[in-house]
Amino acid sequence: MSETVDDLVAALPLQLDPALPPVIERNAAGRSPFLLVCDHYGRLIPPQLADLGLPDSELQRHIAFDIGIGGVAERLSELLDAQLIAQRYSRLVIDCNRPPQVASSIPVLSEATEVPGNLNLSPQQAEARRKLIFEPYHQRISAAIEQRLAVSQSTVLVALHSFTPVYAGVARPWHVGALYHRDTVLPPLLLDQLRADGTLVVGDNQPYGVSDLTDYTIPVHGEARGLISTGIEIRQDQIADPDGQQRWAERLAQAFAVIADRLRAAKLIG
Repeated sequence: MSETVDDLVAALPLQLDPALPPVIERNAAGRSPFLLVCDHYGRLIPPQLADLGLPDSELQRHIAFDIGIGGVAERLSELLDAQLIAQRYSRLVIDCNRPPQVASSIPVLSEATEVPGNLNLSPQQAEARRKLIFEPYHQRISAAIEQRLAVSQSTVLVALHSFTPVYAGVARPWHVGALYHRDTVLPPLLLDQLRADGTLVVGDNQPYGVSDLTDYTIPVHGEARGLISTGIEIRQDQIADPDGQQRWAERLAQAFAVIADRLRAAKLIG
């Protein structure tokens, strides 16, 4: 009798390859005030989960990870001399930008795709994913912020994401968006810099907004700590290849250089 996805998921306690921990960190000693985080950088799935019962064609799509944003994040980290903390497992295993208690934390349906390996999970199976992937990632972000504050290193949190050009059959006109909730400092500065390029359609809390119900990283690590913070969403067709990723990293690096000067002038960072 062939094993089903449920059989494989339930057979053994979930384990990760020690060579592939959830946290990817670059430039930990970076001196930039900007701390970059990337919740949906990777699309790995622990082998035990048998690709969650999905074909590879689905795992190449935006439902599995934020296409192109990893390359932007890596390049931006280098250009800014900024610390980057990213997460290498697929958002289909557990979404690291969702509160753990919400249904979309471990989605059974992503856009129109059913995820067989996420159906009928026991509380213990869901908790294993949180402990192995979600918690180490967010603990590392928390520890990094604490370390920076302990040495009086200015910390401005920037969460990097990408979005699909078409969602549920509706085309999205924005090339990039600034996402925020409570912070009124960084988003206006970022919007001004992006809009200075007249070729860009810039979203103000578009294509998404940040909220306590739908997001985790900005509300918990940024807003709850009183840090200046924003999310950035770049449309995936803009960054699908290395050239596009480099162009956007350079564009954001230039914008953040101006923003850093303005924050220093306002004595909001050192």
